[in-house]
Amino acid sequence: MVPNRYACLDSVQKVLDKDNRLSLLLIDIVRFSDVSASLGYKAGDFILSEIARRIRTIFGEEVTLGRIGGDVFCVVFPGQSNPAQLQANYRRLNDHFKTPIAVGNSSFAADFNVGGVINPTDNDDVHKLFSGAESALKQAKSNKYDNFVLVNMQRKDESSRSLALKADLKRAFNNDELELFFQPKVDLTTLKIVGAECLLRWNHPLDGVLFPGPLIEAAESYNMMNQLGYWALQEAFKSSLLLSTHGYDIKLAVNVSPTQLYDEQFIPRLRELGNNLCVDPNLIELELTEDVAMSNSLMVNKQLMQARDMGMQIAIDDFGKGYSNLAYIRELSIDAIKIDKTFVMQLGENPVNVAIVKATKVIAEALGCQVVAEGIETQHHLHILQEVGVSAGQGFLFSKAVPMSEFLMLLNQDSGDLSLDNASSY
Repeated sequence: MVPNRYACLDSVQKVLDKDNRLSLLLIDIVRFSDVSASLGYKAGDFILSEIARRIRTIFGEEVTLGRIGGDVFCVVFPGQSNPAQLQANYRRLNDHFKTPIAVGNSSFAADFNVGGVINPTDNDDVHKLFSGAESALKQAKSNKYDNFVLVNMQRKDESSRSLALKADLKRAFNNDELELFFQPKVDLTTLKIVGAECLLRWNHPLDGVLFPGPLIEAAESYNMMNQLGYWALQEAFKSSLLLSTHGYDIKLAVNVSPTQLYDEQFIPRLRELGNNLCVDPNLIELELTEDVAMSNSLMVNKQLMQARDMGMQIAIDDFGKGYSNLAYIRELSIDAIKIDKTFVMQLGENPVNVAIVKATKVIAEALGCQVVAEGIETQHHLHILQEVGVSAGQGFLFSKAVPMSEFLMLLNQDSGDLSLDNASSY
C-alpha cells in the first residue's frame, strides 16, 4: 500500500534525519479526473495502483514512494543531489509510461506534470522541502514549453549565479549545448500536424535542460540576444531543410526578439539563410510578442514588411495577454494571431474566455489571418475551439515540445495524424 500524505511526510522526515542529501519528484497525473469520471472510480483506483507499481518497478525499493494527493505521487531519491540525476529519473519515468495501462477494454496512456527539487545541504525540514517541490510542480503545470520543472533550493548568491550563466552561455555556443525543440501545430479539424513552434533548450552540463527563461535572461544581460536570436533562426532554417528532405514541407515558427527587429542586418541575414540553405521562405513564420507589435516603430514595420515580401509569414504571439489597446493591430500586416494560453486553458471555467476567443476570431477574419490557440490540454478545450471555428492549435493534448528525432516520429505516425488516442501518450 502506498503511504498517504501524512505517512509520506513522516517517512521523508526520517530519510532527512539520516541523510539530507536527497532529491524529490512530485508527479501529477495529467487529466486523471477526466479519465476517472469516464471509466469509473474502480478503474481510477486500478490506474493509480498500477502507476504506483510501475514507479516502484522503475526506481526500485531504495526510493521512498508516497501519495500526497488524489492523483499526485511523491518519490524521494536518497543520496542523490545532482540535477542531472533528477533529469535522468524524469526521462526514465516519461519513457516507461509511453506504454499505456490496460483497463478492461480500454487503455490509459499516462502523462505527467512533474516538479523536482534538490534538498539544500543545510535543510532538515520536510515541510520546507515539500514547499519547494510544490512550487516546482505549480510551475510545471503552467509551463508552456514542457511539463517538468526543476527547482534548486540551494542558497546561492544571485549575482554570482547570473555571472556564471553569462559565462556559460558563451561556452554553450562553442560546445553545441543549445538545441531547438518542436511543439506541433495541429489542424483542429483533421488533427494533422501542419507546423511547429521552435523552442530553445539549453543542455547545461550541470543544471540539466534549461528552458528559455534563464537562457534569454543571460543573453540579455550579456548583450548576446542578437547572437542567440540568429542562432535560433539558422537552426530553424536548417530544421526546415531537414524536414523537406524527409518529405515534410510544413511551416516552422520561430520567435524573433526586439533586438533583431531593430538590427539593420536582420533582413540581409534572413535572405542569406534562405539562399544558402535553399529553404522556401514560405515555410518560415516569424513570431513577435504584442509589446513589440504595438511599438509602432517605423523600422520594425519596415523589417516585417520586407520579411513578408520575401514570402515569410508574421504571427502575433500570446495575443491578449498584456494589452487592451487594439489600435496597433490595424496597422500591421500579419498572417496569424496566437491566442494566449491563459484564455484557452480556462475555457471551461469562464464564459468570458470563450467570448475572447470568439472576438479574436472576428478580428482575425477582418485582418484576413489565421487564429492559432495555445495551451490546448483537454478534449473539452478542443471541442469548444472546434465549435467556435478556430482552425489550428497546439498544446499538451497533442504533444509537448520534443527534439527533432521525436518530432519526426510524430510526423511519421499515421502521416502526421495525431488522433487523440495517440496524442495522449505524449
